[in-house]
Amino acid sequence: MSHKRRVSIVLWLAAWLLALPPAAALASGNDVGANVGNLLRHYAAELYGGVVGVIAVVCLLNRRYVELATFLLAAVVVAWMVFDPSNIATAAEAIGKQIFG
Repeated sequence: MSHKRRVSIVLWLAAWLLALPPAAALASGNDVGANVGNLLRHYAAELYGGVVGVIAVVCLLNRRYVELATFLLAAVVVAWMVFDPSNIATAAEAIGKQIFG
């Protein structure tokens, strides 16, 4: 692609973006913090699942089934606490109300 062609495409795109009304231009991406947080949470969940899977396969290959069961239980509890803290708070409040009246 030639230099003139690239410049004309960029200028056309800039003119098209400037022709949009401001509300339409800002409606889709004005909450950057929430978007980045959701993206990082998604990547962390995938990474956590991968690490848990690799460790589980190692335990299976070494035939350490009791350690595997203990690890998977702990991994589920930790994932629940890290990735869903509002649900943990609700469960803790319900348990506290049952114990303390």
